Amino acid sequence: MENRLPFKYGKLVTEDFFVNRENEIAQISSLLMSKINVTLISPRRWGKSSLFFKIAKELERKNPKIKFCFIDLFKTRNEREFYEYFASEIIKTSYSKWEERLEQAKAFFKHLIPRFSFGTDPTQDFSISLDWEEVQKDPQEILNLPEVISQQKGIHLVVCLDEFQNIAHFDDSLDFQKKLRAYWQTHQHCSYAIYGSKQHMMAEIFEKKSMPFYKFGEILFLSKIDNEHWKKYIASRFRKTGKKILPKLAASIAKTVDNHPYFVQQLANSVWTVTKETCTQTEIDLGLKNLLDQYDLIFSKELDGLSNLQLNLLKAIALGEEKLTGKATIKKYGLSSSASVIRSKEALVQKEIIDTFNQKITFLDPLFKIWFKTIYMKLT
Repeated sequence: MENRLPFKYGKLVTEDFFVNRENEIAQISSLLMSKINVTLISPRRWGKSSLFFKIAKELERKNPKIKFCFIDLFKTRNEREFYEYFASEIIKTSYSKWEERLEQAKAFFKHLIPRFSFGTDPTQDFSISLDWEEVQKDPQEILNLPEVISQQKGIHLVVCLDEFQNIAHFDDSLDFQKKLRAYWQTHQHCSYAIYGSKQHMMAEIFEKKSMPFYKFGEILFLSKIDNEHWKKYIASRFRKTGKKILPKLAASIAKTVDNHPYFVQQLANSVWTVTKETCTQTEIDLGLKNLLDQYDLIFSKELDGLSNLQLNLLKAIALGEEKLTGKATIKKYGLSSSASVIRSKEALVQKEIIDTFNQKITFLDPLFKIWFKTIYMKLT
């Protein structure tokens, strides 16, 4: 019997907390093994980072010539920070000893003069700073690092770039994207896996024909994990902690939050917490109520900045209306006009409250959707 909590969310999901994704793992692994760049697009909190960490662990175990470098661009706010962070992580991943890092960095940068910083643990706390004026003249030595190192060491370096959409906020972002594409598209010995948490921004960067990263590699859209897998997973996690739940109730937990990976784990954990021995519908209802109570203030604040038109549009979406720009829907929900519906929809997408998935507009946060329908709409 396990003593730790049986469900995991809010952090990388590994080992026995990881659910299915066998087809995605096989497809992405095959593409990366063939040195084909991969872009993964999905709504936030669908487990993209966990998926790539699992793929990395499996491929590195099978083939010592493959090395994964993970770079989280959430930490970067401008082009200068990108270059220094990118160079630091590539070299840190490729060489384990700090002496090697110093020696190789000096060899790689023939026109740039790097400065090195070390912390209390030099194997982990290692960073490079560069003369910004020199970097601006020619960033080639930095952007070619993955290819140069892959060739020199005879390895296949896979550079995983998380929160990639953040580069859209850089000054002269379009010009910066052109630089990245110009160098990275020539690389033959390394490959790139790109993903981010803002679906609409990622789609803008990779799907628009006018953008530099259009057709950069294989674009994949992550789908939801099937309810059948969640049913088995939830039941097994209850079982391992000495508690019981019927398969149909386990399936019901996942269905309640639209089979969304993050929220299935969260709701299942809430239900498990209030279950003493055997879970019934009473425990599921209580677990859900506890979560809604926990987020009540946060969800209320999320609505504070919305206009009446945006709130009315959310009501229409929550109640399953499909023809949002139709005259009947506009009249029923006081949406003013089809043009105002389109503007309100775009605003809600930008605020990351809704998005389009499989040609259907949906709430990004299924827990927020439940709260909006069962609590907010009853009060208004």
